[in-house]
Amino acid sequence: MRGLRVARVAGIEVRVDASLLIVFALITAGLGGRLFPTWHPDWSPTLAWGTALVAAVLFFVSVLLHELAHAVVGRLHGIPIRTITLFIFGGMAHLEKQPAGWRAELLMALAGPAASLAIGLTMLTLVALLGQPMEVDPASPAASLAALGPLATLAVWLGPINIVLAVFNLVPGFPLDGGRVLRALVWGLTGDLLRATRIASTMGQAFAWLLMASGVAMMLGLRLPLLGTGGLNGLWLAFIGWFLNNAAVLGYRQLLVEQTLGRLTVREVMDTSVRSVDPGLSVEALVESVLLHGPQRGFPVVRDDRLVGIVCLEDVRRVPRDQWSLTPVASAMTRAEALVTATPQMSVAEALERLSTRGVDQLPVVDREGRVLGLVRRENILTWIMLHADAESSRGHAPAR
Repeated sequence: MRGLRVARVAGIEVRVDASLLIVFALITAGLGGRLFPTWHPDWSPTLAWGTALVAAVLFFVSVLLHELAHAVVGRLHGIPIRTITLFIFGGMAHLEKQPAGWRAELLMALAGPAASLAIGLTMLTLVALLGQPMEVDPASPAASLAALGPLATLAVWLGPINIVLAVFNLVPGFPLDGGRVLRALVWGLTGDLLRATRIASTMGQAFAWLLMASGVAMMLGLRLPLLGTGGLNGLWLAFIGWFLNNAAVLGYRQLLVEQTLGRLTVREVMDTSVRSVDPGLSVEALVESVLLHGPQRGFPVVRDDRLVGIVCLEDVRRVPRDQWSLTPVASAMTRAEALVTATPQMSVAEALERLSTRGVDQLPVVDREGRVLGLVRRENILTWIMLHADAESSRGHAPAR
C-alpha cells in the first residue's frame, strides 16, 4: 500500500491511497445530497454541496491527526514511523519495528483515540462558542438544526463522528487500537508479546465475524439496534469485518515471522551450490553454456576469488543479440559497487528488508574478504516462512485463517 505522496508533516511522509476516493465520494454524496438538505431545506444546492465537500476534507484531516498522534507518541518511545497512509478504511501509521515494551505499545495505542476524542469535544465546544445550541430540541428537532450556520453544521457533524471513531477504535480486538491496548496489557502481565498478540488477534477476529454477520443480516432486511437496516449499509459493514479479520490474522503471522526471522541467519537459508562466472566470458557463452543448463538465473561474477559484479537474465536481455559473441560479461553485469550484499552472520529479517528496499530477488553473500559464499534469494526466504508458519498453525499457535 504505497499511495500518492501528498505532504510531509514533522518528518513523516503522508500518502493517500486511491481507494480513499471511494469513501470521500460517499461521504460528500451522503452529506450534500441527503443529510445537509434535510437539516437545511432553505440552503442552496451550492451551499449544501460545498459544506459537504469541506466536511469530507475535514473528516480525513481528523483521521490524519489520529494517525499522527500514534506516530508522535511512537517516535517518542523510539519506534521509527516514517509514513502514514490514508486509505478506504481510514489511516495507517507504518511501524518499522515492534514497540520495545508494553508501556510504549499502550501509550501509542491510546494516543489515536485520545486525539479523536479531543477533536470531537473541541468541535462540540466550538458550537457553544458560536452561540449555537448544543442540544436538539425534541419538540422541534428540524428547527434546531435549521438554525445552525455552515460552520456550526460542520462542527455538529464532525464532533460526534470523531467521538464515534474514538469509541470504535477502542474495541478490544486487533488490529484496532483497543486490540493494541489489550495486547499491551496482556504483554505486561505475561511478558510474552507473541501470546498477547495471539489473544488480541483472536478477539479481533471474533469482532470481525460479528460485523460480517451483522452486515449479512442487514442485507437480508433485518433491523439491528444502533445499526438499522439497508443492503448498502450491510454490505459496507460486512466489507469492514472482512478487512479486519484479514488484518487480525496477518498481524499475528507477521509478528511470528519477524520474531523467527530475527533469530535466523543468512547462513541457514542461503544457497551455497551457486555457480559463478568469469568477467571475460562472453554473453553468448554465458547463455549457451551456463544459463540454459540449470535453474540459476543470477550469477556472481568473480575475479581472483573476489566479487566484481553479478549478471542476470535481465542483463543479458539488454545486450543486442548480434553482440552476444563480442560482449564480455564484465560489460553486461551490474558492478559490485552498485550491489547490496549480505553476510552469513546477517539476520534473515535484515536481508529480506534489503531485498525489498532494492526491489531485487537475490543478494550475493560474501565474507569479510569479499569472497562469494552463495546467494540468499527471496524465494528461499518465502518458502521457509510458508513452511514454518504452517508448522506453527498446525501446532495451534496461530489464529484460524
